Amino acid sequence: MSRAALLVLADGRFPAGGHAHSGGAEAAVRAGRITQAADLEGFCRGRLHTAGRVAAALAAAAALGHDPAALDAAADARTPSPALRAAARKLGRQLLRAARATWPAPELDALAHAFPRGAHQPVVLGLTARAAGLAAADAAYCAAYESVSGPATATVRLLSLDPFDATGVLARLAPELDQVVEQAVAGARRAAAEGVDALPAASAPLLEIGAEAHAAWPVRLFAS
Repeated sequence: MSRAALLVLADGRFPAGGHAHSGGAEAAVRAGRITQAADLEGFCRGRLHTAGRVAAALAAAAALGHDPAALDAAADARTPSPALRAAARKLGRQLLRAARATWPAPELDALAHAFPRGAHQPVVLGLTARAAGLAAADAAYCAAYESVSGPATATVRLLSLDPFDATGVLARLAPELDQVVEQAVAGARRAAAEGVDALPAASAPLLEIGAEAHAAWPVRLFAS
C-alpha cells in the first residue's frame, strides 16, 4: 500500500468535481443557519455524524470488495432526496472518470459499464481506493473528510469567512472524524456477514429538505 496514493485521492485538487458542490452549505447559509464559524462547526459536526458516517461506511464496504450494485442500492435507500441522489451520481461519474485515468483497473471499468449514468460517489470512492491499493479505513477517511471539508471550503466563498477559521473548524472535528471512521469500518465489516442492512443509515432531514429547495433556485453558486 502506498500512503502517497491516499494523499492524491484526498487532495482537494484531484479532479473529481467536488469543488462545484457545497454539501448543503449554500442552502444553510441562505436559510440563516450558517452565519459564522461557530455555526459552520455545528453544521459540519451534524453532517459528519449523519451523511458523513453513511458515506464512510459505503466507501469502506466498497473497498473491502462488497458488491457495488448492492451498495449502490443501499446508498439510494439512504438518500431520500432526488436532488441529492442526482448529485451523488454526478459526483460518482466524475470521480470514476478521474480514477480510471489515474489507477486503471478492471473493477473500475466494470463499474463504468454497469452504471453509465454514474454510481453513488461513496461507492466509486471505495472502489477507487481499492484500485489504488488503499485499505477500507483509508476510503472511509476520504469520505468522512470530504463530508466536512466541502462545506467548510464552500462557506469561505459564500460568506467571505476567514479561511483560518474554517480550517480551525476542521482541526477541532478531527477526533470525531476518527470516531466516525472507526464506526464506519466496523459497520462495513459487519455487512460482510449480515448484508448491506448492517450499514449505518443515519439521517439528516434538513440536508434533504435544503437540497430540494436548493435544486429549484434559478441562480446558485454551487451545484448542490
